[in-house]
Amino acid sequence: MKEKRMDCEKARNIDIVSTLAKLGHFPVRKTEKEAWFLSPFRIETQASFKVSLKQNYWIDFGTFEGGSTIDLVMKMENCSVKEALERLSGNMDHFSFHRRPNPTKAEHRVNPIEIIEEKEIEHRALQNYLSSRSISIKTARILCKEIHYRIGGRTYFGIGLQNRSGGWELRNSYWKGSTSPKDVSMMGNKSKKLAITEGMFDMLTLIELMADIVNSHDLLVLNTTAFVKRMIKEIEDYENVKLFLDKDKTGLGMTELLLEKCPNSRDISFLYEGFKDINEWKVKSAKDEVRKRIQDVSLS
Repeated sequence: MKEKRMDCEKARNIDIVSTLAKLGHFPVRKTEKEAWFLSPFRIETQASFKVSLKQNYWIDFGTFEGGSTIDLVMKMENCSVKEALERLSGNMDHFSFHRRPNPTKAEHRVNPIEIIEEKEIEHRALQNYLSSRSISIKTARILCKEIHYRIGGRTYFGIGLQNRSGGWELRNSYWKGSTSPKDVSMMGNKSKKLAITEGMFDMLTLIELMADIVNSHDLLVLNTTAFVKRMIKEIEDYENVKLFLDKDKTGLGMTELLLEKCPNSRDISFLYEGFKDINEWKVKSAKDEVRKRIQDVSLS
């Protein structure tokens, strides 16, 4: 019993603001005494969740519930005190609380994704995530939305790119997934030129590096290389096709296929030689080096 009380005491001393930050929740305003958050338990536009910085205590004014870090974990995870302590301790035999918010594979497999809300990207956690991928909020808003969704009774949020069949590709710091139906994402302005990437962050990176490509080219995000073969006929209709696929075995194979089937296509992956994809190159390379290589690439 004494050991359990010590565990509880240590857990209660875990900083609530830091714990929420690890979950992707950040204060919308903060003073020396308190921090205010949008409630992690529901979608809202006015902050109603307060954390006392001195007492390390939270209260949700939407439900008038509150408590310690343990109580927060119990409510967010719908679990017992013992399970909350296990999550806070980071026990590898249990689902780690610090990896929230992301659904487990079992949750995702059994429960369909229900889209609750789509809006302009605003959440600070998502802005931080974009920043970690070297993508500005301005660029992200060109193609993507902030999507709130539900899986198995729990709500989550992420960056969403809609495909042309109405489904969504969803990404946040902890998880990636998609809704049905799965399809490619096509953004067009009836151009005779086409730029192709595998994923949304590759395309967002391309726009960061070559802003005019949005106006000069149609944009195709495959969302999975499995769609390459079905897209060949459409790709053939373009007079000029630029390929920015991954440098892994699958991406190189699909690049080779498109170069063979679509004579008007050109492989631009030399731009990020030595890296898996264009986003990894931008994130890990010095700005001057990125700028220098980009200057040598023509969009014509």
